[in-house]
Amino acid sequence: MTETSRPQRAGAVKQVTSHSNPIVKEIKGLVSQRKFRTQSGLFVAEGLKLATDALDAGWACSYLAIGPEARDNPVAQKAAATAKARGALILEVNTAVMAAMTRKDNPQMVVGVYEQRLVNPEAIDPRQSTVWIALDRVRDPGNLGTIIRTADAAGASGVILVGDCTDPFAVETVRATMGSLFHVPLVKMQKDKFKQLAASWPGSVVGTHLKGSVDYRTPEYQEPTLLLMGNEQQGLEDEMADCCQTLIRIPQVGQADSLNLAVATGISLYEIRRKQLEL
Repeated sequence: MTETSRPQRAGAVKQVTSHSNPIVKEIKGLVSQRKFRTQSGLFVAEGLKLATDALDAGWACSYLAIGPEARDNPVAQKAAATAKARGALILEVNTAVMAAMTRKDNPQMVVGVYEQRLVNPEAIDPRQSTVWIALDRVRDPGNLGTIIRTADAAGASGVILVGDCTDPFAVETVRATMGSLFHVPLVKMQKDKFKQLAASWPGSVVGTHLKGSVDYRTPEYQEPTLLLMGNEQQGLEDEMADCCQTLIRIPQVGQADSLNLAVATGISLYEIRRKQLEL
């Protein structure tokens, strides 16, 4: 995996009461603007669950902001102690500052700032994989977060973001993953690189398409499987569909013209993994 490299520092605790504090301004920028996240290599995750998930998974924490409600919470205090021991700056803030950082009237008791982590495309090893989900130009952060969460639940090997996709480290995406962001490998690659990967893939390469003639329950999926899903509005481009060995379709009988991208991905993924999943 690759991640932003930062010098190790000694952890500390700092009380912050002003909205104009530079760290508060930095966190506000990370919450609201993708360019700040890209330039800094940092992102914000809200909530105690995500804080503990990130720390348990070994993600580097730069700041951990603790609100008044967390001062007497043993789980929050343990998270703060762990983050501090690993070099994080613990910010003790009031509710007003926490609300200003997160742009919420009712903020979470804990907000963390972590270093982004992406897998190098060259590190994808189909021989050690179950299913990789490739998303072509996914635009909705809620969809992306839900797909990452579903990939985690179904035991997928990771998620590939192809082309111009929404930011996987946006607050809305991170929230929708419910902590699975810290467990599911993410890869970014351009279309040409993905086409090379698909051409050499040793297992099944399938994509969902409205023009698909194969019921998604019919194929004998061969792991490792590469599942390709299209853009929310435009679906799968013909150029990307040509990368697939099989184009599948999910039957519909109502009046809806299509399924939500995250729902369609979940249905397809669980069918692909059906024989490997047991209660």
